[in-house]
Amino acid sequence: MINPSIGNLFADSEPPATGERFETLLKQRNLVVERILSSGRQEAVDYVQEQDEWVMLVRGEARLNLAGEVIDLIAGDYLFIPARVTHRVESTSEGALWLAVHLHPQVLPV
Repeated sequence: MINPSIGNLFADSEPPATGERFETLLKQRNLVVERILSSGRQEAVDYVQEQDEWVMLVRGEARLNLAGEVIDLIAGDYLFIPARVTHRVESTSEGALWLAVHLHPQVLPV
């Protein structure tokens, strides 16, 4: 019998005072699924990752800068960010909630 790991995306979803809180929901081989909770106060941090990333804004609004292009997102919007593309969260509404799927080029250590 398989013992499922059950969780709820909205449980304990209070945003941090500033920035973002990252929580790993699943890590399997080269796949990582994260929940990201955003405050309304963002720091300008440029990300350049070695893995591809697919993100969905589940709740709230956000403005991203993807390789110099500004993109506005509302709840339900999703976006693919290829590996090694510079991106930054410009702003978010208080309590914005994201689902991020990272596809790494190699199997990750457990």
